Amino acid sequence: MRDQFLVEIATAADGVGTRVDTLAELNSLFTAWVEQVYHQRLHSETGQAPLARFLAAGPPVPTPAELLTEAFRWGEWRTVTKTATVSLHGNLYEVDPAFAGSKVELVFDPFDLTDITVRHHGRPAGKATPFKIGRHVHPKAAADPPPPVTPSGVDYLRLLEDRQTRALGERLRYAQLTEPTPTELTGSITGAPENQPPAALQPATDHDGLRYDADLLTLAAQTSSAAADPVEVTG
Repeated sequence: MRDQFLVEIATAADGVGTRVDTLAELNSLFTAWVEQVYHQRLHSETGQAPLARFLAAGPPVPTPAELLTEAFRWGEWRTVTKTATVSLHGNLYEVDPAFAGSKVELVFDPFDLTDITVRHHGRPAGKATPFKIGRHVHPKAAADPPPPVTPSGVDYLRLLEDRQTRALGERLRYAQLTEPTPTELTGSITGAPENQPPAALQPATDHDGLRYDADLLTLAAQTSSAAADPVEVTG
């Protein structure tokens, strides 16, 4: 690699070769060299191209998920108490009483301390049953930080505001509204006296002809008038 790839990279001393400004650019150039040159040339010791030798046994088989999970599990040693319990970072677990006084290995996912596998002398020895859990993540386990938010350059909220304004404009087209005609305002009433509102707009009256919104003076005057009128008696 040094004699075939790095010699092509420009250095500050001579400035001859390909200029590389970032690590990402260097990785991209290296990947291209591996795929197009190194994998295709015959190796001096094996007599085969590295890629052909790698594929000679057939297509690579993906690693089972169980093995990948096991490869990233952590382990810590603990001594089992006389009450068949072990502690791990403030958590308390119950194990097989047969291991009381023995040292066992606790194997776990650092991001899930509720699932603990017990090993004794390198052999699986069942599960540690959670008894008291106060911590679910190992104190040294650090999750990957979320990627930084990259501004899109689009004023999303202003676009929504413009859309809302257009939507309101579609609902309320004031330019299409017309002035109501006098007939529409008062109704078409034949023979109605001048300056008298239509019957539909007049206040409602009771069986004596009094308006329901009449005040006490009006009621008193109506009562006096009814008492002064002579009563016609027929017989």
